[in-house]
Amino acid sequence: MNQPPLPQLPPRLPDSHKGDFGSALLIGGARGMAGAVAMSGMAALRGGAGLVRLAVPLVCQDVVAAFEPSYMTLGLPADAAGRVSLAGRDLLAEQLEKATAIGCGPGLGRSAELDELIEWLYCEAKSPGVFDADALNALAMRPDALRRPGGPRILTPHPGEFQRLIGAATRLPRDDLERQAVRLAAEAGVVVLLKGHRTLVTDGQQQAHNGTGNPGMATGGAGDILTGLATALLCQRMAPFDAARLAAHIHGLAGDLAAQEQGQVSMIASDLLRWLPAAFQTYGP
Repeated sequence: MNQPPLPQLPPRLPDSHKGDFGSALLIGGARGMAGAVAMSGMAALRGGAGLVRLAVPLVCQDVVAAFEPSYMTLGLPADAAGRVSLAGRDLLAEQLEKATAIGCGPGLGRSAELDELIEWLYCEAKSPGVFDADALNALAMRPDALRRPGGPRILTPHPGEFQRLIGAATRLPRDDLERQAVRLAAEAGVVVLLKGHRTLVTDGQQQAHNGTGNPGMATGGAGDILTGLATALLCQRMAPFDAARLAAHIHGLAGDLAAQEQGQVSMIASDLLRWLPAAFQTYGP
C-alpha cells in the first residue's frame, strides 16, 4: 500500500500569538479517574494548542487543576458517582462556541445520561472533535448517531472499542477489523484511528499505517495522551486525516524515545508527556 507523505505542521511566525494555535476543549474525568483527562490536557498543551480548557465534574475539578497550571478547568454538574451529568449540557454549549477543536472521553465513565450527552456532542458540535474511550462506548450504545457527525470527527478506538462500535459479536482478526474500519470511515464520513501494532488511520478513501511505537506503550493512560495530541493538531487547523496520522506518529515516537532511555517494562503514560517535546524536535523539518 502506497502511503501518503507524513504531514508537516507549518512553521510558527515570529509575530504569532496564542490565538493562532486554537482553543482546545477536553471533556472527561470522573471521581477516581481525574488523571486521564489531566494527561490529555497536558498532551494538548505539549501538542501546541494555544489555549486548553478541561471540562470535568465539579467534584474533581480541584484535583484536575492541581496537575498542571497551564490549562484552565471548567466544573460541570456531577451525578452521585462523580461523573458528568446531563445538567452540564448548557455550560458545555457555551464553551463549544469558543472551541477550535474538542476531545471527549478520557476518564469519562459510563451512565445513561453520559450516553445522551455524548450523542448530543457528536451530532451537534460543529467544531472538529476527537472521540475516544468511554465516549466511543457511549456511541456504541447509539449506533445511528455514528453516521450523523455534526462536524469533522476522529474516532480513536482500540480493537475492543471498535468491535463494540460495529456491533461485532465475536472477536475479529486484525485484517477484518481494518477492513471494517475503512468501511465505517467511508459510511460515516469520519476518520478512524484503529489502535494497535501498526495503527491504521483511514478516512475511507486514504489509508496509512503508523510505523512508530512499541509494546511499552501498552499501559493505562497512553490513549488519553493521544486524544489530547490529536485535539491540539486539529486546533492548529490540520485536516482530520493529517492530524490523526501525525498524532499517531508523534505519540509513538515519544514512546520510542522513552523506551531508548528507560526500557519498555517500566514505561508509564506520563513518560510520553515528558518525551513529546523531543519527539516534535526529532520529527520536525
